[in-house]
Amino acid sequence: MSTQASTQPSRAFSEQPLPSWRRAVLKVGSSLLTEDGAGLSRRHLLALANFVTHSLAAGREVIIVSSGAVAAGRAIMPTQPARGAAMAARQAFAALGQARMVGLWQDCLARPVAQVLLTHDDLRNRRRYLNARATLGELLRLGALPVINENDTVSVDELKLGDNDNLAAIVAALVEADLLLIATDIDGLFTANPRTDPSARPVEIIDSTDPAALAMAGEAGTAAGTGGMRTKIEAATRAARAGIDTVLFNGTDAGTVALLGRGRLRGTRLRAGQTRLAARKHWLQQVPLAPGSLLVDEGAAEALVGKGASLLPGGILGVRGEFARGDMVAIAVAAEQGERRIARGLSQYSAADVRRIARRHSRDIEGVLGYNYGESVIHRDDMVTD
Repeated sequence: MSTQASTQPSRAFSEQPLPSWRRAVLKVGSSLLTEDGAGLSRRHLLALANFVTHSLAAGREVIIVSSGAVAAGRAIMPTQPARGAAMAARQAFAALGQARMVGLWQDCLARPVAQVLLTHDDLRNRRRYLNARATLGELLRLGALPVINENDTVSVDELKLGDNDNLAAIVAALVEADLLLIATDIDGLFTANPRTDPSARPVEIIDSTDPAALAMAGEAGTAAGTGGMRTKIEAATRAARAGIDTVLFNGTDAGTVALLGRGRLRGTRLRAGQTRLAARKHWLQQVPLAPGSLLVDEGAAEALVGKGASLLPGGILGVRGEFARGDMVAIAVAAEQGERRIARGLSQYSAADVRRIARRHSRDIEGVLGYNYGESVIHRDDMVTD
């Protein structure tokens, strides 16, 4: 008997160091918030909430991407939808269950919880992208805990299992997180579906961009893809493009969740393969330039290139062309041979706004415009020098 047992591959994940992080996005799926179709449950949520509380007490920041609204709404109004009305019914369930889902998080956490509803369109549009980033940044500064969900109520795409996995990856890049944590109901990535294949072995570390990772996750809708593992690997690949590592762990195992608070992982680490800063700089270099540009003085140019400073309105001499908030614009300095481009970056203000605040102090922005998107026209994190 013992000889036969020794020939079987181990299904257990060993412990490994959790990647160091200061800001993380935690994605929690419906399976961890609901139980037997009876609506929301605290059974698995309490351990996750304790991990969040421990992390916040240690000075870290956590943003939660949470599913569960549709399941909560369906439990409130379990009536079967009419034929052909599935999409509308799901959207109605999302509207019914959203408050209960956020309320459940609030009941388990001492920090104020802020509901943030996003769609992929919000994150594809540069202006709305910047607005979402600014809002989340301010919530973190205030000490609130953002709980994000896709805005299913107005979504034009059919809701799909695991869609919040990719949303979590997008949010991780949006807030410049150091780590994406995906809580699932299995221990991590296996070489095959552990529920159907006795030879399946745990995969503890793999590069997010390794084609083998996606192959092991299986095709969407197949037995190997049970649990939405394919979308989780896709999300890890998306996060890797921003230089963010992803970890998969079993959120139904309180011991595994507790280990996270001690800096240990029992699950799968999907490595990004590049630093977050390198990924960000590469992306900034590839974004097409808008027709407009900014002309800065020598002092501003020295601060931007030599010190890695942000571009403040006081250092701007003029504006060339037109551009909108969120556009990638060139930054040039006046030289004897004419204007010389020194950098490029995402403008927090439109060309019309910059013309009004150029040469002014940052504290004057709100008085001149009537609103304020920040003290810098281009933040140093949104800029790359030539």
